[in-house]
Amino acid sequence: MSSTSSQAADERTTIQGFLDHHRDVLRGRCRGLSAEQLDTPLPPASMTLGGMLKHLAYVENWWSVGVLRGEDPGEPWASVDWAADGDWDWHSAADDSPEELWALYEAEVAHADRIYATVDLDDLAERANRRTGERANVRWILMHLVEEYARHNGHADLIRESIDGTVG
Repeated sequence: MSSTSSQAADERTTIQGFLDHHRDVLRGRCRGLSAEQLDTPLPPASMTLGGMLKHLAYVENWWSVGVLRGEDPGEPWASVDWAADGDWDWHSAADDSPEELWALYEAEVAHADRIYATVDLDDLAERANRRTGERANVRWILMHLVEEYARHNGHADLIRESIDGTVG
């Protein structure tokens, strides 16, 4: 979290602060890169920063719209044949310009934040977990997003350093 964030904030502010921090870390790792650089993997992995931006845009949509609200996603997600390519978000990013990737990512983050602002931490998601039948509360969803970003930001650190030497 930024040095201006309070370490004694309420629970909602703390969780949102950590999520915002990790979103900003991702932005920093991807900022200023060309289409070619956004599509550069760090072998042996095939993961790219462009794919990560698109994947996390999808993750933002999935948890806020798909899980919390229990609604079908909008485009570009709705028309994807996920059965044919379960990693479509990662793979298709190579076909998008940096401007398209950024616009999609920022739109999904803003949309998710508008949804989360209307609910309480204890509110339950409409969509239950397929395996357990349990419905997550908003607190769990937001903490899961922090975890998802933290994990991918570690990948982003390594990929960015391999592209142009930029660290931290």
